[in-house]
Amino acid sequence: MDSTSPWTPPEGSWASSAARRRNMQAIRSRDTKPERLIRSLVHAQGLRYRVAARPLPDLRRTADIVFRPVKVAVFIDGCYWHGCPDHYVAPRTNSGYWSGKVAGNIARDRDTDQQLFEASWTVLRFWEHESPDDCALKITETVTRIRSRQD
Repeated sequence: MDSTSPWTPPEGSWASSAARRRNMQAIRSRDTKPERLIRSLVHAQGLRYRVAARPLPDLRRTADIVFRPVKVAVFIDGCYWHGCPDHYVAPRTNSGYWSGKVAGNIARDRDTDQQLFEASWTVLRFWEHESPDDCALKITETVTRIRSRQD
């Protein structure tokens, strides 16, 4: 295809148009605004952490914020991609594909929680619409409580 011809999606592709494709490619998988706000608040409390890290080396999944010494993994889930019960709205176009993808994400989230639990990790999950102050407070309290037990 030369540079002057318009992009066309492959047969059966999720990208139903070039505009849709650009839109979907622009969606961030990390460093979203809610994540950045929460990290900033937690950092201001003196806590240090890893960003977008694997809690377990053999688990091919990353947590948004990881406190390795105290085994706390934090996930800030997007309402659409993780099926928020309050805000998820099923798509009008290509609904079979997108609904299946969201259902798969939810199943993967539960599996991740279970694997981390079995490895003695504490998992904290927040929705992107939750108050960053409340999320940061719960993270700080949890990490501080676990640290005090380890001392």
